Amino acid sequence: MVTSSPDEGEEKEGPVIRDKRRIDPETGEVRASAAESPAPEAPANGGADQTGGAADEEVSALKTQLSERLADLQRLKAEYDNYRRRVERDRVAVREQALGQVLSELLPVLDDIGRARDHDELTGGFKSVAESLEAVTGKLGLERYGEKGEPFDPTVHEALMHSLSAEVTETSVVDVLQPGYRIGERILRPARVAVADPDPDADAGEADGEPGDDGE
Repeated sequence: MVTSSPDEGEEKEGPVIRDKRRIDPETGEVRASAAESPAPEAPANGGADQTGGAADEEVSALKTQLSERLADLQRLKAEYDNYRRRVERDRVAVREQALGQVLSELLPVLDDIGRARDHDELTGGFKSVAESLEAVTGKLGLERYGEKGEPFDPTVHEALMHSLSAEVTETSVVDVLQPGYRIGERILRPARVAVADPDPDADAGEADGEPGDDGE
């Protein structure tokens, strides 16, 4: 009985050597398989478009967030600036109010100094003290006002006497009964004055006198 080996009838496989050289060593020509091998395909454009679209959306979202944060910062800065201006305005107002109250208490003393000066009684040590007090109040911003001949202004003058005069062409101060005092634009005490309006009869009298003068 003849038995056959299980390996009989089967082709034994050995190492396979593939020549991948582009140039045929025998002919020196480029092999057709290498010359006709297709180029690697480029990735489809659809993938690039999808990637680019996602990037654009992310950039747009970041720009939106940046704009919102910038608007928040601008609004916060505006609120802080308004708060700082309000605090500064209130601080100045409180200072002026406190200073005005203190200086208002000194106005009677300044009135006495003014009357003493008008009567030539401001002499000796009293004169030195008076001048020092006036200098200090002046440095604090206290200003005295009210002069004869200036136009009457009801916002800063208080008219206690009224008359008619041919010597004025508008309502004017003809006498200062009590000077006024102010700090900046704040009136501590209005100037109490006597005022005079133009006398309409004076113009009529001058007109009536002209023909008589010509007749002479």
